[in-house]
Amino acid sequence: MIKRIYTGDRPTGRLHLGHYVGTLSNRVALQSKYDIFIGVVDLHGLTDRMDDPKKTALVKDNIRELVLDYLAVGINPDKTTILLQSAIPEVSELAFLLTNIVTIARCERLPALKEKIRDQKIQNPSMGLLNYPILMASDILSVRAQLVPVGKDQESHVEFAREIAKTFNRLYPGKEKNNPVFPEPEAIIGEAKTLPGIDGKTKMSKSLGNAIFLSDDEKTVEEKVMKMYTDPLRIRANVPGEIEGNPVFIYHDIFNKEKGEVEKLAVLYQEGRVGDVEVKKRLVEAINTFLNPIRFRRKIFEEQEGIVEKTLRQGTEKARIEIQKTMQLVKAALGLPDFSL
Repeated sequence: MIKRIYTGDRPTGRLHLGHYVGTLSNRVALQSKYDIFIGVVDLHGLTDRMDDPKKTALVKDNIRELVLDYLAVGINPDKTTILLQSAIPEVSELAFLLTNIVTIARCERLPALKEKIRDQKIQNPSMGLLNYPILMASDILSVRAQLVPVGKDQESHVEFAREIAKTFNRLYPGKEKNNPVFPEPEAIIGEAKTLPGIDGKTKMSKSLGNAIFLSDDEKTVEEKVMKMYTDPLRIRANVPGEIEGNPVFIYHDIFNKEKGEVEKLAVLYQEGRVGDVEVKKRLVEAINTFLNPIRFRRKIFEEQEGIVEKTLRQGTEKARIEIQKTMQLVKAALGLPDFSL
């Protein structure tokens, strides 16, 4: 039996090279081996935005950009179910039911939640923000996913969903005791490195303004790469440079398919026989070569009227059928009436 995977993204804008390295390439590879559900989790996008109408006004356009990026990198709607979270009310219904078996203290102990509140300097977090780990668990459990691909920093969320599944199954075993309502999801920890930003910071991020986007044109890529952070101690081309931890060479290793050229540039750089400008020019060529097919496919999809709406509608309808089946099991286990039967 093919195992089911759930993953998702908040629609906060266009996707970048860091997203490709961290998640997108893996999703494309997995979609032929697993039953994959990808959630455009727009409700999650509101947990720290509803106090600013200008931000919420961007959500609709961000959803479109996100889906176009999915299609452009090769996520195939015929193989992968792409769903819109807010269009499936049963997800929120399940999240509410699950809040009754989770304590506030347990949510507050989640490292990712504490980091989010700290990093965004949120003095008075909303209930939506405090509850977002439960909503995330509902996303996973509503489709009865067995596997969830995440980075190491998000592993605690999957463990949280696993705890909820265990608790629910123990309290409400349902009619078939050997066939619990929820599978206990397991995390698939990706091996891909976190891609640093062009400013040398540890992570590429839209909010930090240090990202190269999948939809950037050739000139924009060139401008960003030529500004990229390199070895700060290398003030002249004839000064030996450090390649370890150098963003320019990290990008070369990932995106430059000419591995012989990369090795040669690394040796010359360490010996002080090639300048930063030359190394960056080669990187511009490599990244643009990598992005050209993605840009080409994105343009084709952009020109197809209604393609985003069709993709979301079909995926959401398919996902909702599965989630309604889950809710029938949940309500039966709880002893609640279900008039959808």
